[in-house]
Amino acid sequence: MLPDADDLPELLLDLAVPHEDINELVTRRSRLTGDPGALRLLEECVEELFRDPEDTGRTPDLARHFDAAPAELSGIFGVYVFVAALPRTLARHRERGIPPEISRRTLADLGRQMAVHRRRHGSTGVHARRWLVRHFRGELFQLGRLQFERAHLGQRTAPVLAAAGVAAVPGTPCLNLHIPDFHGPLTPSACDRSLAWAREFFAVHFPEERPVAALCHSWLLDPQLKRYLPADSNIVRFQERFRTVRKDIEPSDTDPVQFVFGDPDLPVAGLPRRTAVERAVGDHLRAGGHWYIGRGWFPFPTGPASAA
Repeated sequence: MLPDADDLPELLLDLAVPHEDINELVTRRSRLTGDPGALRLLEECVEELFRDPEDTGRTPDLARHFDAAPAELSGIFGVYVFVAALPRTLARHRERGIPPEISRRTLADLGRQMAVHRRRHGSTGVHARRWLVRHFRGELFQLGRLQFERAHLGQRTAPVLAAAGVAAVPGTPCLNLHIPDFHGPLTPSACDRSLAWAREFFAVHFPEERPVAALCHSWLLDPQLKRYLPADSNIVRFQERFRTVRKDIEPSDTDPVQFVFGDPDLPVAGLPRRTAVERAVGDHLRAGGHWYIGRGWFPFPTGPASAA
């Protein structure tokens, strides 16, 4: 199920795994392959990952399986699961005619999440393991600056869209939009290219789904950011693409701290003020304010005509 030790480094590089993590993963491979119980657990994880593969929006929770890994593999067991799942993932992509370069850039999010873990903890590991299940199931794709996740409208969101004139009921296909880290500025031109690409991509490779809207749930959509950032800033211009679904009432202060500074547990008093976004996030919290997850949407018909 796993590639041999000689082939593993090349495969890890294809997944953008940080160079400083590769030797450890190759070395510990023998600990995994020499343990029949750990190998059975690996197989169970892969089977669970692909359970009900067409049931998008119901990502299997592998936390219990990951937590059952031997202690010396606990931080990296997820990497081996995703590596073992890779052949089935790529086969599913090929069945849909998805170009190899899109597969490669999408699945390289494994390396990105390992880089996030190393930035925060200084060791080999995987941040947001459940998040990566979406990529390897074929539910999420990176198309330029943005990531797009196949999903369905929920009970609270569908009525909002229907009231705006969209043919929407709970269960109607939609796309969840995500903004990956380590990918440069969120410029309007880069977003425009991603959105145009997505319209064509999903019409060609998932023609039966016909998503009606793109949704985004992110601290980047908190309207309070407009108090601190110029009207022509990338973040404000990104916000202006969206209509509001609803407003959260529970603060989510650690989200911007995590994404802007790399660690959600950093003391607010010492947050740097080097950039406009750093000053916005830190100054607002130091003044006693809170940040909230913004929930937005915009119509997103797919196909060549809609991209014109």
